[in-house]
Amino acid sequence: MEPNLFKYIWRHSRRDQVVILVVVVASLLIYLVSLELPKRIVNEAIQGEAFQNSATAPFLDLTLPFPDWLGGPIHLFNGFQLPQVEYLFALCFSYLFFVVLNGWMKQLVNTEKGRLGERMLRRLRFELYDRVLQFPLLHFRKVKQAEIATMIKDEVEPLGGFIGDAFITPAYLGGMAATALIFIFMQNIYMGLVTIAMLAVQITVIPKLRVKILMLGKQRQITARQLAGRIAESVDGAAEIHAHDTSNYERADIVARLGKIFQIRFELYQRKFLVKYINNMMAQTTPFLYFLIGGYFALKGQFDVGTLLAVISAYKDLPSPIKELIDWDQQRQDVQIKYDQVIEQFSPPGMLPPQLQAVDADPRIEPAILSVQRVAYIDESGARMVDEASFDLAPGEHVAIIGGNNSGKEALAALLGRLVAPVGGQINYGARDLATLPEAITGRRFAYIGDETYLLPLSLTDNLLYSLKHRPIRPAEYHDRALIRHEQRMFETRRAGNPDLDIEADWLDLEGAGIADRAALHARLVELLALVELEDDVYQFGLRGRLDPEAANGGSENLAELFLQAREAMRGRLVQPSLAMLVEPFDPERYNRNMTVAENVLFGTALKAGFAPEALGDNAYLAVTLAESGVADDLIQLGGKIAETMVELFADLPAGHPFFEQFSFISAEDLPLYQQLVTRLQKSGPDGASPDDKKRLIALTFPYIEARHRLGLIDDKLEAHLLAARRAFRDNLPRDYVDAIEFYDPERYNAAASVQDNILFGRLVYGQAQSAQKVGVVLSEVIDSLGLKPRVIAVGLGFNVGAAGKKLSITQRQKVGLIRALLKRPQLVILNNTVSAFDEPSQRRLMKRVRDDLHKAAIVCVTNTPALARTFDRVAVMQDGRIAEMGKPADLDRPDSRFRALAEAVT
Repeated sequence: MEPNLFKYIWRHSRRDQVVILVVVVASLLIYLVSLELPKRIVNEAIQGEAFQNSATAPFLDLTLPFPDWLGGPIHLFNGFQLPQVEYLFALCFSYLFFVVLNGWMKQLVNTEKGRLGERMLRRLRFELYDRVLQFPLLHFRKVKQAEIATMIKDEVEPLGGFIGDAFITPAYLGGMAATALIFIFMQNIYMGLVTIAMLAVQITVIPKLRVKILMLGKQRQITARQLAGRIAESVDGAAEIHAHDTSNYERADIVARLGKIFQIRFELYQRKFLVKYINNMMAQTTPFLYFLIGGYFALKGQFDVGTLLAVISAYKDLPSPIKELIDWDQQRQDVQIKYDQVIEQFSPPGMLPPQLQAVDADPRIEPAILSVQRVAYIDESGARMVDEASFDLAPGEHVAIIGGNNSGKEALAALLGRLVAPVGGQINYGARDLATLPEAITGRRFAYIGDETYLLPLSLTDNLLYSLKHRPIRPAEYHDRALIRHEQRMFETRRAGNPDLDIEADWLDLEGAGIADRAALHARLVELLALVELEDDVYQFGLRGRLDPEAANGGSENLAELFLQAREAMRGRLVQPSLAMLVEPFDPERYNRNMTVAENVLFGTALKAGFAPEALGDNAYLAVTLAESGVADDLIQLGGKIAETMVELFADLPAGHPFFEQFSFISAEDLPLYQQLVTRLQKSGPDGASPDDKKRLIALTFPYIEARHRLGLIDDKLEAHLLAARRAFRDNLPRDYVDAIEFYDPERYNAAASVQDNILFGRLVYGQAQSAQKVGVVLSEVIDSLGLKPRVIAVGLGFNVGAAGKKLSITQRQKVGLIRALLKRPQLVILNNTVSAFDEPSQRRLMKRVRDDLHKAAIVCVTNTPALARTFDRVAVMQDGRIAEMGKPADLDRPDSRFRALAEAVT
């Protein structure tokens, strides 16, 4: 990148800068006119100097008022003759016109500066991110992701504000200051000299005082970046912090860092406001000299009042540009320092050439022999991990690499995957050097899977298809206003120097993966899920997942209707005597004893936080419904009985007793509160309880489940009252809450509930042994009988895997990584301890399936399992960075071989 910020700005924005500078020059001419008019209003119109020899005076007498020592005035137009009052009005309205015009031009300049700055900031951020994608992979071990993100997001932010000001601000402010200064000299040369003297002191002293401020600003930036990196470390290492009780040590470290930042920032503020005080004092001293010197000459008759007022009016616009010019100079130095730091951080040695990532690179390459010739690699610590390694791998050949710890097998696989570069030797694919192959080839025709797969915080589908998104295949279709907005976005994208890559386009390279269409793609995904034994997991995700609202309301496959058919079939199975006692179905006309009191009243799934179980106690609409339905008093009585029972049961129990979990609506911490509540109830009775106590008693009943807690407190009468409240709650629901809850309806699919809950449409009965397992078997049978398992899997593919895929286990993440690779149908596959987290039978079973699917591809598999290595065509045994022996497993399985020694060591 260009090391000089000003050259970088000029190179990418000179056309816009010139256009804005032309507007700036025009605005300065208008500003000069607006400075002259107040003097003429006072002297000529009000004091009448223009009417001493005539009853009229020329308006629009266009004369350039140069002093005699500059050649004298220059007449351009004689103007129109006007009487004094009309002349005054004409001058005043002219002054107003030029003030408004000058303000509008300022707004225009500022708007265009902002647009230019944001474009350049967008360009700079993209270039930095683009360089991140070109970092050598080893460099990512040396930098913290939070620091890189902070630099791109926050540290270049001030550069965006400065870019628009880089050339325009000094030209505009300097022009304003020069215009005002020239005007002052034109009025009185002595006033001009006084102004020059004060400005010289200001311009000389202030920048020197700000040198230390710049250094403190640099320290603040570095310490803040380090703080961001340290906080990210705490987030990533949260498990270790809790496991080793080091939370207070971490707090102490953050306290120390915050203290250092505080000291830097406080000193920065002290120095900044000291400079501001000195600057303001100097700015206010000049008007004092004007009044003193100008007033003296005015009293002596050597200086008219209008001229003095014009000088003061001109000067009032002078300190601000000078101050802003000084601020601009400080900002210039500050952003240059930040720019230098950013350039330094984003220019590591060994960056990938940009042409390797070109969008239009040719991805075609014929299967060829992978030839490793005397390759050596030294890691960042100086250890020689690979030394003079050589072997050939033919298309369709499968080779296992095995070795002990620090044998170099993982480093050799990283070299083959081009994660690191060799320090000696060469790796060729056919006649081409592996290091020079574009990523269009290595990313599509080759596949590398390490011992840990990184997943994006998106759905399973998005992560599985990630390996097919190389470049836009088909443009997105836009119509009407969407097309206009798209064209505007693309115009700004090109003006900002970003590539016009549309994220909304179709990026899936189905042809490159040998897949005909979307239907074939889904079939291939389902096939690969079964191949890597991830199908059952995704099926369970689908059962617990929610259907997309579009599909629930009649999407292309009408999934909601299909799942309603499954609900009907499930209902038919559950009437069997052996299953009827396991599930209590949802019935709008019956109280469900296996649901909470609150769930029975709402009889639906909450969509907004106000109707979540923990928030129902404060829900005003629910409280009104209960009161108007006449059930509030019943619930107060019920809450009093529950409170008395809980206090009696828990009074002598320790905090960790299982009763607290069974009666989950009250915790050990809340027990003293309810003891006090029971005492008050015994004195006043439920009817005499305070409004807060009544509210607390009602909320206490919400999590009560009769079938679970078995206190015998809900009888038929109370059930009838609660059912009445259910009907009132639904019938009177305000429009504002229509989208806050999805009610249970036997004839409708509940898009807010899971697929499993929709099909089951009921609650498991408490107290029935193995009810969940038995019902689960029946549910699977119903789904299979209707052919809905692929649909459930499709829902499961929408499961969000969380940050870095943390919602999945490590083995599930590795399976996702394998599917990514298999989808591409690669010609060369490097598996670097990919299945090491699996048990040995799973490794052998999984690798057999993978190899069968990739029988035409060349495979290199690094493993620590000799039994797995025996199943490959050839085995390479590494020791001390060298290939100690290589051959067919049967040939190496001899008493004196290193392969036999490794196998015996493992067993």
